[in-house]
Amino acid sequence: MYVQELEPVAGSLGLSALAAALPLLIVLVLLGGVRMKAHLAGLIGLASAVAVAWLAYGMPLDQTLSSGVQGAVFGLFPIMWIVVNALWIYRMTVRTRHFDVLRRSFGRLSDDPRIQALVVAFCFGALLEALAGFGAPVAISAVMLVALGFDPVRAAVVALVANTAPVAFGAMGTPVVTLAQVTGLPLDSVASVVGRQTPLLALVVPLVLVWLVDGRRGLRETWIPALVCGVAFAVAQFAASNYVSAQLADIGAALAGAGALMAVPRSRVPATESVRASVLTGTRSEELDADDPRGEVVRAYAPYALIVAIFAVAQIPAVKDWLAGATRTWNWPLLDVAGPDGEPVGGNTFSLPLVSTGGTLVLLAGLATAAVLGVHARVAVKEWLETVRELRFALLTVTSVLALAYVMNLSGQAATIGHFVAGAGAGLAFLSPVLGWFGVAVSGSDTSANALFGALQVTAAQQSGLSPELLAAANSSGGVLGKMISPQNLAIACAAVGLAGREGDLLRKVLPWSLGLLLVMCLIVVGQSTAVLGWMLP
Repeated sequence: MYVQELEPVAGSLGLSALAAALPLLIVLVLLGGVRMKAHLAGLIGLASAVAVAWLAYGMPLDQTLSSGVQGAVFGLFPIMWIVVNALWIYRMTVRTRHFDVLRRSFGRLSDDPRIQALVVAFCFGALLEALAGFGAPVAISAVMLVALGFDPVRAAVVALVANTAPVAFGAMGTPVVTLAQVTGLPLDSVASVVGRQTPLLALVVPLVLVWLVDGRRGLRETWIPALVCGVAFAVAQFAASNYVSAQLADIGAALAGAGALMAVPRSRVPATESVRASVLTGTRSEELDADDPRGEVVRAYAPYALIVAIFAVAQIPAVKDWLAGATRTWNWPLLDVAGPDGEPVGGNTFSLPLVSTGGTLVLLAGLATAAVLGVHARVAVKEWLETVRELRFALLTVTSVLALAYVMNLSGQAATIGHFVAGAGAGLAFLSPVLGWFGVAVSGSDTSANALFGALQVTAAQQSGLSPELLAAANSSGGVLGKMISPQNLAIACAAVGLAGREGDLLRKVLPWSLGLLLVMCLIVVGQSTAVLGWMLP
């Protein structure tokens, strides 16, 4: 049995924490300083984590490598299993041109560009984040806004800022699922606290978007639809994450926000020519004027309706128990780890939810989508394989980062850093979201930031007397605000709208919003750690 040590380097917590932080520092420097590709930085970081675990912490090499393999397996299934199947559905809608039908349908909901920004970037972007995440919402939303006539820079900025509130529950709850896995906290507990933080962002973001589109005039004339949209989104996200399912949080929020927005009479009032002239400085796509048969419009919305229906059925207690029956749990080979207290850690066992996992449910929705859209089985399989090929580097990045996180967690490196960080005391509540923000800003992924920092947030919380669930959730909630400034997302946004090489221009426009909203989140977490807002926690 390998027993974790908190101070393996010269009996010093500070020196041990410095050694333990080395893999994280290497990854962050390679990504943020050297600008190395994420999958290469992840692999180098993994190698350094293995070296520190073996040489500094004395973890047997076979157990060190085994812990990394377990993390990589978790990265593939269920994490990337969700992303692959979700993007597969999107590729099928593009191939059958039903995505174009959907885009035209959105264009007819309102001719006011400020309302269009809310529908496309905030609501539909949240739905895309719920299904896929990993940059897809920014790229797709930005392209749709340009087709509607938005200036490319404005379209990219709006898409980046809108991609905040839904991120923590993106890709069928992947970030919070990962957070629960690496921290050992119950998924429901983590999701419920995140669901009492990010909805507060949803109240603000729609107002920010109409300001970005049309300045003070936009805020003055459309603040009611924006606020109604934000409130509906926030309420639905809170209710789903706390009482239904983390996997349905963003889907329910996106649909509720869009429905509420369209129910406000002001949303359907035609925009004045002065508004359209000042906002729509681009060239509107002529394809938007094409008429689509009602049946084709229904089929365009069908994939998303199928996903909602399948996940809703999966939450029925009897069905949920039946699906969970296929879960397989076993002792992970070559792994026998105990914590500093001598008690075996949860990582010694591994659970494989074959059917109940979100990726399998999305796969079922994809099979139904292929039938509804008339995609031949051979074509559907080809599109699935193309999706895997397209995501090959993302697959390598996620598996390497999860492997790194598992090595750090099981060797005791994360615990050492957590004990050291706990010295911040009460200030830890303020710094916790900043750590998540920094992790996402560098890695471009809330999932990766949760994998890297989730365990040390919990350890630090336990040592400082704060709620582990609060700080774990704060890591994810603060992280969502780093998404808009991550080099990965900036590059995706620029490439989508033809602004390659102008990432710096976008960064200067979105950085103030990222920092301002981060400050708000830090104050929320500080309040929730005290009696001021402590009543908000479950």
